[in-house]
Amino acid sequence: MTHLPANGYLKLSHILGNPKANPPIPAIIPVCKATWFAGQKGPNPRFPKPIRIGNGRGSFYRVEDIRAILNPA
Repeated sequence: MTHLPANGYLKLSHILGNPKANPPIPAIIPVCKATWFAGQKGPNPRFPKPIRIGNGRGSFYRVEDIRAILNPA
């Protein structure tokens, strides 16, 4: 599993990975963007909704929410 910081925020590209980046970013949760966005909908979403930072200019996900997906209680 990829090392995650104790707390903070992640961009979607860090969660889903980016093989075209230099160096490539491995996926923490290996799903495509369409699956990710579909998983945010409905009464019981599988994936968390983003937090907008900087007047809505950036979308980030809390590390704690990603850990909860990887290690369900």
